[in-house]
Amino acid sequence: MRYSQYFLPTLKENPADAEVVSHQLMMRAGMIRKVAAGVYSYLPFGLRSIRKVEQIVREEMNRAGAIELLMPMANPAELWQESGRWDYYGKELLRFKDRHQRDFCMGPTHEEVVTDVVRSFVKSYRQLPVNLYQIQTKFRDEVRPRFGLMRGREFIMKDAYSFDTNDEGANESYEKMRQAYCHIFERCGLKYRMVEADSGAIGGSFSHEFMVLAATGEDVVISCESCEYSANIEKAVVVDQGEVSQEPMREVERVVTEGAHTVADVSLMLNLDPQQIVKTMLVMADDQPVAVLIRGDHELNEAKIKNLLGASVLELANPEQIAEATGGPVGFSGPLGLKVPIYADNAVKYLRNIGVGGNEKDIHLEGVNLERDFQVTQFADLRNAMEGDRCPHCGGQYSNTRGIEVGHIFKLGTKYSEAMKATFLDADGKANDIIMGCYGIGIGRTVAASIEQNHDDDGMIWPMPLAPFQVLVNMLNPKDDAVREAAENLYRALLDAGVEVLLDDRDERPGAKFKDADLIGIPLNVTVGARGLKEGQLEVKDRATGEKSMLPLESAATMLQERVTSALAGV
Repeated sequence: MRYSQYFLPTLKENPADAEVVSHQLMMRAGMIRKVAAGVYSYLPFGLRSIRKVEQIVREEMNRAGAIELLMPMANPAELWQESGRWDYYGKELLRFKDRHQRDFCMGPTHEEVVTDVVRSFVKSYRQLPVNLYQIQTKFRDEVRPRFGLMRGREFIMKDAYSFDTNDEGANESYEKMRQAYCHIFERCGLKYRMVEADSGAIGGSFSHEFMVLAATGEDVVISCESCEYSANIEKAVVVDQGEVSQEPMREVERVVTEGAHTVADVSLMLNLDPQQIVKTMLVMADDQPVAVLIRGDHELNEAKIKNLLGASVLELANPEQIAEATGGPVGFSGPLGLKVPIYADNAVKYLRNIGVGGNEKDIHLEGVNLERDFQVTQFADLRNAMEGDRCPHCGGQYSNTRGIEVGHIFKLGTKYSEAMKATFLDADGKANDIIMGCYGIGIGRTVAASIEQNHDDDGMIWPMPLAPFQVLVNMLNPKDDAVREAAENLYRALLDAGVEVLLDDRDERPGAKFKDADLIGIPLNVTVGARGLKEGQLEVKDRATGEKSMLPLESAATMLQERVTSALAGV
């Protein structure tokens, strides 16, 4: 491809609304163009990388025995009502009516549609197992789309669905997909980690996320330093350990805490460590108020309390709901006198003489003890794990890294097949619910995660498997006949050898060309200039290492092809 004839509109400055590195660089490198909040056009340079991820995914899915199909974006409400997710999914489900006033939604995922397909045709155990997948555009109406392709509303996703007759078969299908995912991210040239995860709105018995490790990642990955246990922040287990304080119980005292809006403020005014402060957080579980107690130096894990309560929807209470439940304003809630159920994190039960809100403006209480002053409905693991917490498997310590979720696999069980009556007849003629699994990969998100993991101050550094082009041939002076002829010959020789090459034949200053070359991050940059040609050599720069070397002009194409082949084989 000739740069002068290619559509590659680069920008010199970061767009004002681009917050993270991948968003900034994808916009600057002419990979994407914003159409609306969370909705992007994939420009030619970006689409090339998208297609490479798709091809790797497609090859590994096929190798694992999955079969490709394509399902519609527009889903009828009836299917989602059958599964029970029409109301459960929330506002992220974009609903609309057709001209006949029939309800539809834009599919954010396709469990309902694929279950309907399978139940229509699969009747016998002899037709199972089967695994169906698609690569298709999805839509989730995110409340706050941001970070470019990292959290958009419209996105490309690979979703696969397995159907088995028993748990043994379902586990085997899950394992095949787990291995396929490992192969996919290894072939993409990415550093990643598989972690235990919460199943969320998809549901099911257990799941794993695949995280691309990056210092700029939005997700926290909790890992044990002594064994292989890893989990995301929503799922990571906190071991229940501690000893009940032997400190004598004091009397409850009211303390004026005017202007205290944080745990640090309250701690200072009550002269207590943050560990002795207990936050009372009001949440609405399926529109019913519930109080959750968390130690002052800990963070509430909403996924854990939602799972404990079996709630379909869980949200933090608003100021009006807090006032109705506690009688006081935001920031001063406490457990004493509450008429709503109280759940507490395990760490709270070991405390004595704690500080809590007084359920009235500018008032906190100290000397509060749960054995005497209030009752807890249930203790449970309800907080986020932290660095230094103990591993539930080996007792080792947790450490934190950051990552970007690019894939998620679920064992669904019979959640959808039971609700939608997707059954098969076994060898005895008895009807059984089909056991399902589902497996997703964000295609555009994988590209963005690769950029987050591989970049420097000058631009992107593509791993060879995902690079839009493998070699950039930089013609320094197109008006110089010798330079133009040598660059053209190398360009044609690389094309004939099957190398994906971009020829920068623009009549631009060398400095501008070098700057664009670093920005777009093609792995091998070859400079064809008059000075090198006098010695019969070309300069090649490795974008990842910055190392420069000289290649003989007559064998440059063969040597570059070998480097590309070697790089692809090494992932």
